Amino acid sequence: MSKAFTRENDEADDDEVLPEPQHPVQGAKNYITPAGYARLKGELKALLEQERPEVVRTVSWAASNGDRSENGDYIYGKRRLREIDRRIRYLIRRFESAEVVDLRGGDCDRVFFGATVDYADRTGDEHTVSIVGLDEVDPAKGRISWISPVAKALIKAQVGDTVVLRTPGGTEELEVLDIRYEALE
Repeated sequence: MSKAFTRENDEADDDEVLPEPQHPVQGAKNYITPAGYARLKGELKALLEQERPEVVRTVSWAASNGDRSENGDYIYGKRRLREIDRRIRYLIRRFESAEVVDLRGGDCDRVFFGATVDYADRTGDEHTVSIVGLDEVDPAKGRISWISPVAKALIKAQVGDTVVLRTPGGTEELEVLDIRYEALE
């Protein structure tokens, strides 16, 4: 086998630079709910004040043990440190472009960002979704991005409206049953 396809040593991993996560929609605003903002702020604080210092201590200790080429604590610690630093940079960029939107308690009778919407599909099955920012999406909890096809179809609808959802499989009609603005955990 050619040497071009084999790794000479494991130190190549140590200097590997992985691409940073990119915002899925370039140039789009980073809308976020107050709960989502608080969650991301908590994650950043935990990374900066707890996890990163702990990993730095481990790497420092491992480096003082001598030979770093076969020192698992050092190698994996450095890799984890790069992952943490990448996530910190990503979160800071997200905060710089964040626009917190809070419509809780408002008299909105239309669907906008932050709304929790109950709707029925053509088979009569009822669904509940909350329209949130890109950093808050959680399909298991019914949280969908404001740029998702379902959210785009529901935006500006009122209770009783029937909206058209366009999907690769065709179109589907959704009937809006209820709209509310509530705090999301």
